[in-house]
Amino acid sequence: MYPCGNCRAAAVGPDGRCAACGTYQQQLQQPPPPQPQPHVPPQQGPPPGSPYAYPAAPPLGMPTGGVDLRRGLSTTLVVLFSVMLPALIFVLVARGDQYGVIGDILDGNLSGERLRELKDADDVYTTAVVISFFILVALAVVWAVWFRRLRLNAEVFAPGQHRFGSGWAAGSWFTPVVNLWFPKQIANDIWRASSPQGPHNVRRGLLNGWWVTWIVAGAANFIGTIRYNTLRSKMEAADYHPSYVEAKSDIEDLQSILALDMFATVVLIAAAILALLLVRQITAMQEQRASLPPQPGGAAPYGAPAAPYATPAAPYGAPPPYGPPGPAGPAGPADQPYPPYGHG
Repeated sequence: MYPCGNCRAAAVGPDGRCAACGTYQQQLQQPPPPQPQPHVPPQQGPPPGSPYAYPAAPPLGMPTGGVDLRRGLSTTLVVLFSVMLPALIFVLVARGDQYGVIGDILDGNLSGERLRELKDADDVYTTAVVISFFILVALAVVWAVWFRRLRLNAEVFAPGQHRFGSGWAAGSWFTPVVNLWFPKQIANDIWRASSPQGPHNVRRGLLNGWWVTWIVAGAANFIGTIRYNTLRSKMEAADYHPSYVEAKSDIEDLQSILALDMFATVVLIAAAILALLLVRQITAMQEQRASLPPQPGGAAPYGAPAAPYATPAAPYGAPPPYGPPGPAGPAGPADQPYPPYGHG
């Protein structure tokens, strides 16, 4: 017997449920004894009024130990985001100081004191960037591991309904170009599979808001970096001997670059806040999804014989039928299975 993946208790019953918390976590190691099954005539539906419960994660193909609901990675991410937010605010304040000093210089207040203030502002900004960089590296590593675990859990909830393998869940974040849309598609599939209300009742406002702010912040920062490097290369060239008008124009360009960088930092702060909320939300969704009971009439447990003439279970999230089904007729839109996760 494997320990419970939810509370780690060792008391797991023969049906795969934890005796302590009741969570359906384990793949059965021994086939249960055959149980007498009631005979259901063909084309006869369930009794009127019988509820269609949410199905448990299909045991076939389930990773050893079931879904992984340990909170270590999600808690670490919450802590790292909580530390990252003050670091980003520090970066924003330091950038604002640089912007203010350059504004004074453009107003004609160019003196030795202003140049010293500009150097001090540059040093403070460099310190803020170094601090935020190390926090960002730690965040990136933990986030990739955590995101892959979400993908593995989602495969248990909805096997074969995902567009990318679990390797892409971690690797897509570090692959140029495809990291602009692969992670979002993987997140959409995870979100649908983890929804306790079923794939059709999914509200993705938080997920979409986080992704939009992340992309906007990255794009603004990318443009600002290119503009800054171009201007720096021009000003550090050996043949750079600008006139007063040209030097003033270059300083104005530098100030606009700092303004764009401040905008990118503000959006990045918003993305970090939404990411923190996203970690808490998806963790709670997967815990709820894993704790729901199996669907009556669904697939037989691993190793158990299937019930003869059993009525197939409806997909999770589908409404219960109202009374026994009528005579079989041409398949209409309502008779088709729910669309695969590859849409949207």
